Order: sequence, then C-alpha cells, then structure tokens
Amino acid sequence: MNANEAKDYLTRREIPQLFESLLNGLMCYKPDDPIEYLESCLQKVKELGGPEKVKWDTFVGQEKRTLPPLNGGQSRRSFLRNESDTDLSETAELIEEYEVFDPTRPRPKIILVIGGPGSGKGTQSLKIAERFGFEYISVGELLRKRIHNTSSNRKWSLIAKIITTGELAPQETTITEIKQKLMQMPDEAGIVIDGFPRDVAQALSFEDQICPPDLVVFLACTSQRLKERLLKRAEQQGRPDDNVKATQRRLANFKQNASPLIKYFQEKGLIMTFDADRDEDEVFYDISLAVSSKLFPPTEAAAGPSEFDLCVDTGDGIDAGSDLEDQGDDEINILGEDTMQDLAEDLRKYKVIFVIGGPGSGKGTQCEKLVQKYGFTHISIAELLKDELALASERSLLIREALERGDPVPAGIVLELLKEAMAAHLGGDTKGFLIEGYPQEVKQGEVFERRIGEPHLVICMECSADTMTKRLLQRKGDDHPDTITKRIQTYYQASVAMTAHYEKNAQLYKINAEGSPEEVFLHICTAVDSIF
Repeated sequence: MNANEAKDYLTRREIPQLFESLLNGLMCYKPDDPIEYLESCLQKVKELGGPEKVKWDTFVGQEKRTLPPLNGGQSRRSFLRNESDTDLSETAELIEEYEVFDPTRPRPKIILVIGGPGSGKGTQSLKIAERFGFEYISVGELLRKRIHNTSSNRKWSLIAKIITTGELAPQETTITEIKQKLMQMPDEAGIVIDGFPRDVAQALSFEDQICPPDLVVFLACTSQRLKERLLKRAEQQGRPDDNVKATQRRLANFKQNASPLIKYFQEKGLIMTFDADRDEDEVFYDISLAVSSKLFPPTEAAAGPSEFDLCVDTGDGIDAGSDLEDQGDDEINILGEDTMQDLAEDLRKYKVIFVIGGPGSGKGTQCEKLVQKYGFTHISIAELLKDELALASERSLLIREALERGDPVPAGIVLELLKEAMAAHLGGDTKGFLIEGYPQEVKQGEVFERRIGEPHLVICMECSADTMTKRLLQRKGDDHPDTITKRIQTYYQASVAMTAHYEKNAQLYKINAEGSPEEVFLHICTAVDSIF
C-alpha cells in the first residue's frame, strides 16, 4: 500500500477523528485502566454506527466540554480529506463552520417530533406549528425536494436509492440540509422539526452542531396501525418510499432505533410520549397541553399543573422506553398503561347511560327525574363545557376556537371533562351515571367505548322539530328562531349516524318524547329497569 492509498483509507474510515476523540476522552478522565476505558469507548463507537459517527468530544462529558479539539476545531471531514472526494458537497463543509443561530439573539424554541413511519408526525407537527405560531420543517420533504431538484447529481442519486429502499439518508447530509433550512429562519419564535432524529447518532449530531431541543414529542403507534396507514398513504400519494419492501425496512429500522433513542431523551428529561393510535384531534389536544405546560408555563393560556398531570403525565403523555425491547414483532406498543384503565375498572361497578336528543326534547327534565328515582349522578356535557369556558385554561381556549369555527369540540377534550366529572363521584352513593347530550357524534361515542367502555343503555329522545321549536321559544332568553332551527338541523344530521351505531350494538332505546313529562318518564323507566 502506497502513501496515497494509506491516506485515502484513513480519510474514508475517519480514523484520525476516531483517534482524536479517544485521546480527548483519555486526557479528560485519566482512567486508572486505560485499556478497559478504550474498550468501552470502541464499544460505544459500534453502537453509534462506526467511526464516521464519532466527533472530537464524543467521549467527553458535558462538564468537560471546555477542552478544545486537538485539531483546533477543524472540521472532521476536512482532516486528511482527499480534495477529489465528490460525494461531499462544499456547502456541507462551509455550513459546518458557522453557528446556526445568532448568539446575540434569543434562540427559537425547538420541538422535535418523532415516531414510526405513518404515526402522524407530519399531521401533528403542522398542527403544533399552526397552534403556537411556529415554523414547520419536514426533514423527509427537505430530502425529497433536494433529490428532485438535483436528480442528475451522483450523490443525490445515491441518496434517492437509499431512501427508496427504506434506509436512512446519510447523517451528515441530513444535518446539513436541516442547518441550511434553519439559517433561513433567524427570527422565528419556534420551529417544529418533523421526522428527526431517527437514531441516537443523529440526536447527538443535532445537539453538537445545532442545539439541544426544548421538547421531543414521540408518537407511539402499534406496528399494525403503522402498516395500515402506510399502505393507505401509498395508494393516495404514491410516495416512492411507501412501497412494500421499503415500508417493511423502515418499520424494522424504526423498531431497532426507537428504544435507545427514547431512552436517550428520557435521561435528559426532554421526551413526552403520546398514544398515536387514536383520533388525530385527541392526540393533538394532549400534545397542545404538553407544549403549553413545558414551553410556556408562565402564560395564562398554559394548562395548570393539575390539568397537565391528568392529561399528559398520567395518561397520554406516558413514560415510554423500558418496555420497548420486550414487545413482539407485530406490536410496537411503547405506550405503558392506558390513562383510562383504572377508571374503566372502577366504572364496571356502575351503570352508564347516555341520554341523547335534540334541543328541547326534554333530556334535562327526564335526567332530573331519573336521579331522584334511581340515585344516578347526572352529568350534562353542555354544563361541563360552559364551566370550562369560564376558566382561563388551555382547554377553554381550544373549546372556544372549535366553537368559533363551527366545529364539534374535539372528542379528547370532551372525554377528559367527562373523566374528571365521573371520577369525582366514584366511591360515593351514586348508582350510575346519566350523561346528558353525549355523544354528539359517532366519533365521541367510539372514543368513550375505546377508552372507558360501552354504555349500558343509550336513551334517544325522539321529538319533532315543531315540538322542539315550540318548547325552546317558550323558554325565557332562549335563542332566536333562526338559531333554534340551525341547532335542530345540526342534531338531526348527527343523529342518523349515532342511532345507527347504537342500534347495531343493541344498546339503543328510542323514547317518544312528544307526550307529557310524566308519560315520557314511564317509558324511560321501563328502559332503565331492563338493565338492572
């Protein structure tokens, strides 16, 4: 082997950088047994993915970072670099020499959103960015756009093949693309980065070359659900990396890398995990509470400690990681215990009855009578929402935004309010729960069934639009006739699917609510007696 061949070998294998990092570690810690120390360092190099993943301070703890690199801060790629190496872009070399953020100005908040392919990272990242006024970066889109724009470039042609087979793009290339994008956003209050990092080496590189993140959002999803979503996305979008082989490889890579990555961020206290098998609005509700509590604790809109504990730490923001390695091939369930599990167990001792019907159908009147006869606890969804709106909470803000848009209140918010109201009455004298005005749509009912359990009975108060309108007009201070008509129409539109859903499960009991309150009550009692 001649000198040029030796130099080329050392450069390609990153040997100088490896030696530098080992020497820095030895000088910092001066171990009594240097051989054993070096063996442990080399084992870490293997775990990181090889010498190319090593930096000058890989084996230097945070408390020792004042030690300068041996080569004076020179880029590791430039040390003994062969100038004819066309696989490295000059831009990457230049970018590495500059700080991403201006040290004289406040640094933007950085949120990393990670999870398996198909876990909803893009959807939730966009929602977070919109909700908090942050910028959004999709690392996958950055790479795909670059591939499309430089398809004739040999390097990017190779990267395109790598991505299409389901493998990760080269780490240094990915970091460089992120840095270039971040440098175009000097004045942002915050930035949400979707789909990065994918492994511990990328996390280390991000912290070393850019900054530590302020929060890491992990979307935990079962393998089966990921596969279903990816196949559906492949049909709809036709992405090249959503082919069957690439999908299998991407899932395998995710499963292999997720556990150490989650544990790494857990040790730093940065990660919050959310059950992403649920409806996207439910997931986002929990994420928005977490972001507010973690990044904006002094603001009025941020959730208070009790709300945060209920909705994130003890529930959908579940501490994940320790159980990951024990999961089977078909189930990557990094979710821990479900937040509703204990409540669901307790509720099996009680009867749960949904009372649905249009505005003015007499739901409230009949619930009051049932409370007196059976000793039920009456929970009105309308009252729960009204009480929450009176508070300066994150939930009240989300409820108000939904109402102003004319959308249903997110199912996750309604369920949280219900959970709290029901939990407050457990262990007392109640014989069961009458939940008035719930569900308002099939989605809400499905969420309740999945998270708590099926209701024992669904009472549907059937009443004509004319009767409901007359009753509402007789109430003092009620809505304008046009508003009443709209409310009734909205209920009818939702009720078709709801009644079909509960008829299928043989839980529905239709009540003719046209008669007097006493007559209607007798029919309802017949239905209630049937479940005892």
